[in-house]
Amino acid sequence: MNISTTRHSIINRLTPAVGEREARAMADEIILDVTGRNRLSIALNPDTPLEPESLSRIDSICQRVIAGEPLQYVLGYAYFAGLKIMVTPAVLIPRPETAQLVDMIVDNSDNISDLSVLDICTGSGCIALALARRLRFPHITAVDISPDALAVARDNADALNLNATIGIQQADALNMPSSLSGPYDIIVSNPPYIARCERSDMDRRVLEHEPALALFVPDSDPLEFYRSIGKYAMEALAPGGTLYFEINPLFVEQLKKMLSTQGWTDVEIIRDFTGRNRFARCQR
Repeated sequence: MNISTTRHSIINRLTPAVGEREARAMADEIILDVTGRNRLSIALNPDTPLEPESLSRIDSICQRVIAGEPLQYVLGYAYFAGLKIMVTPAVLIPRPETAQLVDMIVDNSDNISDLSVLDICTGSGCIALALARRLRFPHITAVDISPDALAVARDNADALNLNATIGIQQADALNMPSSLSGPYDIIVSNPPYIARCERSDMDRRVLEHEPALALFVPDSDPLEFYRSIGKYAMEALAPGGTLYFEINPLFVEQLKKMLSTQGWTDVEIIRDFTGRNRFARCQR
């Protein structure tokens, strides 16, 4: 089988499981991964035959996706803000919306050099790594409570040669240690924010494979991470520093009220590219 016929075969196999649109996107990613070619090469050489070993790997990948496993975990990586980020079931799969948060921070940095940045609940390290690549000579600390997530973040920093820029350490976002007192120019966090009552509306691939520790908060207190981080940031940010959150659109009004109670007077809610309230920004 050649590249073209194999791609159509993948689409046909995956469509019943994930829908045609996603199956087409997955087929392209699988072909890229297995062949090691770039998109242009594949487009220009659709008749290139595939080796039996490649076809066997494609079959294995398709079986795992059909069984419900996210493709990014099957391949072992995801693309985020132009970076190839290693992922395992210990970390969330980076989302395009989160890349928009990185864009926002970079756009608002005014090309200032040597900014001190703290990324709380870093997971795979995707936000910290993207900022390390795009800010001018930043000093970045990335923290998470999960040792397994931190191992992935360190592997990513190694693979991208960003160890000199990023310090990665364990810390609980609900009880930040005094050793991380700052001052920071930027604090950013994409913390757990999905209420458990939302589980019934979620894709089973997320529920069955992505880490619950990084996803869910109690129905009784869906803002627990924002409250803790917001309180901490009031002390840890330098004057003029900025706090950025990725947020749950369901709790925007409650979040604004809570941050106001903490003393933040300039809370800005920003929509993502789908039009949903997805980010909060406050300046000290």
